[in-house]
Amino acid sequence: MPFRPLADLASLDLSTPVFGREALYEVLSQQGRFALVDGVLHSDLERDLVVGYREVRSDEWWAKDHIPGRPLFPGTLMVEASAQLATFDFHQRRPEVKDAFIGFTGIENTRFRATVEPDCRLLLVCRVARLRSTMFTYDVQGVVDENIVFESRISGMVLKGGKG
Repeated sequence: MPFRPLADLASLDLSTPVFGREALYEVLSQQGRFALVDGVLHSDLERDLVVGYREVRSDEWWAKDHIPGRPLFPGTLMVEASAQLATFDFHQRRPEVKDAFIGFTGIENTRFRATVEPDCRLLLVCRVARLRSTMFTYDVQGVVDENIVFESRISGMVLKGGKG
């Protein structure tokens, strides 16, 4: 996976959420500590792009213990947040699977390129790589202050029953 931006973020209006937490978690199953996306700032179904965000705060549950004295937002949570955003986008594209549970099925070519420390906004950029009726693959990146902090390719699929 090449080290280049998935989108020209400077060309997008990222000032106002188009979907807030409530709209996200009406669709997604994650709750509490694992509701990792705070909102969607851009959604373009024609260009296969969605941009969300996570406010990374120093008072969060992980900050005291990962890493004491220098809290670092865990890479696994960055990837999970991206998977949640991709799942939400998949639901937008496939309304027929509205009540289905979507399972996270793969992670490829993940690279962490910088640390993410509180307090900051982590932008989550997801671009469709492959889309089928019951499966998806997205290229994803995390961006803080115009710097790509991680990138990966994630995949998921519709599983039986329940929302997700």
